[in-house]
Amino acid sequence: MTEPIHLTSREPVVTGPEMLASLVPPPQFDGATFDSYRSDDAYPSQAEAKELLQRFAGRGAPAKKAGFFSRAKKEPDMKPGVYLDGGFGVGKTHLLASIYHAMPARRKYFGSFIEYTALVGALGYKNTVDLLRGADLLCIDEFELDDPGDTMVMTRLLGELVTSGTRLAATSNTPPNALGEGRFAAQDFLREIHAMSDSFQTIRIDGVDFRQRALDGKAVVLDDAAYQRELLATEGTASDDAFADVVRHLAKVHPSRYIRLIDGVSMVGLRDVQVLTDQSEALRFVAFVDRVYDAQVPIIATGTSLDQVFAEEMLGGGYRKKYLRAISRLNALTHSAQLQSAP
Repeated sequence: MTEPIHLTSREPVVTGPEMLASLVPPPQFDGATFDSYRSDDAYPSQAEAKELLQRFAGRGAPAKKAGFFSRAKKEPDMKPGVYLDGGFGVGKTHLLASIYHAMPARRKYFGSFIEYTALVGALGYKNTVDLLRGADLLCIDEFELDDPGDTMVMTRLLGELVTSGTRLAATSNTPPNALGEGRFAAQDFLREIHAMSDSFQTIRIDGVDFRQRALDGKAVVLDDAAYQRELLATEGTASDDAFADVVRHLAKVHPSRYIRLIDGVSMVGLRDVQVLTDQSEALRFVAFVDRVYDAQVPIIATGTSLDQVFAEEMLGGGYRKKYLRAISRLNALTHSAQLQSAP
């Protein structure tokens, strides 16, 4: 292994054009297709959603020809936008990436809600509209329903793009009742984007969190000796930081740049994890976890188990959905680290 680096020593800068060029599916969805989407037979809505989205992407089954005494059945027209409504971990992002890859478009973009709002922040609203206008497809993953200001900006932006012919596909951070279960948020989504609601067709996807199917629901915690062994055994470059130092550093870096914090990193090491009780710190950590998960970088950690990193009162508050999604991802990433190091 190479000498571990420290995330806290990185102060990344990302330009507007670089941000635009980065609007593609995360690495783990580079090869996502409708064929590789594994629908669960226990939840028929998954196969139904897949079929509808194939039609939206222009890759549906060929229309049946009319018989001698019958007319061909006409498929209903689809709206310019689709909204994938379901709990986290049921494959919404896989399907969203499948749309991106399947649609024969000259210009198409795929990004999380925070990446699009960061683009507006970096370039200004008008410049962002000018850059995106004429795009054939815009995919928005994890539309943030709990930020009225950003939601208003995005609704206005999407409205301008749809009038110029852009098609839209979106998911949102739906509020779960419990880990692995979803309370569907279609009405919340349509209410928040009321000016655009007629442009979206809601496609519901039931299911359980796939990340929990093979996990015991707990993040992996290492003692100091095991942590050091994992660092030394890492192929490539590992990061090694005290958890508290990373949390403080995240406050100095715009969330749109978190992905650059882990450039070239093959393992993230967090020492002495502590329970987060400050809402701002917790939300920044959630955004960081999202980027680490997108990049599929395993995590090793000591201290408090990462599935208990958010204080109990936070899990009962308005951002509960974000915290539970982050816990699901942290569980998966710590187990991934163990699988990577297994002989």
